[in-house]
Amino acid sequence: MHDLILSNFAMHIALNDMETRHIKLNLEYKTIKKNEVLLNSGEVCRNIYFVNKGCLRVFNTDADGLQHNILFCPENWWCVDIASFSAQNPAFYTIEALEDCEVFYFTHTVLEKLYEEIPKLERFFRILTQNGFNLYQRRLTSNLSKTAEERYEMFRSLYPALEQRITQKHIASYIGITPVFLSMIRARK
Repeated sequence: MHDLILSNFAMHIALNDMETRHIKLNLEYKTIKKNEVLLNSGEVCRNIYFVNKGCLRVFNTDADGLQHNILFCPENWWCVDIASFSAQNPAFYTIEALEDCEVFYFTHTVLEKLYEEIPKLERFFRILTQNGFNLYQRRLTSNLSKTAEERYEMFRSLYPALEQRITQKHIASYIGITPVFLSMIRARK
């Protein structure tokens, strides 16, 4: 049951048996139904989630009620409103399940305690945050300088096989175009 998350940790740190047991004891697990909201904008993000199965999305709703997808988190991805989680302030983003999901998670309090008990975890989450920041910078640059077709290809590269699992409207929102325009791009491929 813990194989995927442990292999995720192993990408950046080497845990010994005692550390692995301690992490497993502190990890929480839950199943989430499709369309269930894990975090609403305005609430404090108290958990950082690891997607073991399914797909979450991170989005914001603007003043006109339009939803803007910022990030998809399929299996083997971490999901959090990092600013809210780190500072324990109200979230800007909403986190919702696009599919039935299984997630592991740490609460903010538990993770802070684990940083002291297993310092390697602080290194792991620092690397994760740096990688996430790099992803956001590239996405911002892409949105400013790439065509819709190029942004669509970047989506497909970043999220292989996700296109068959989520709706066209969610992909279009992520790319910053309408679903109709996305259909036109797909028709040309």
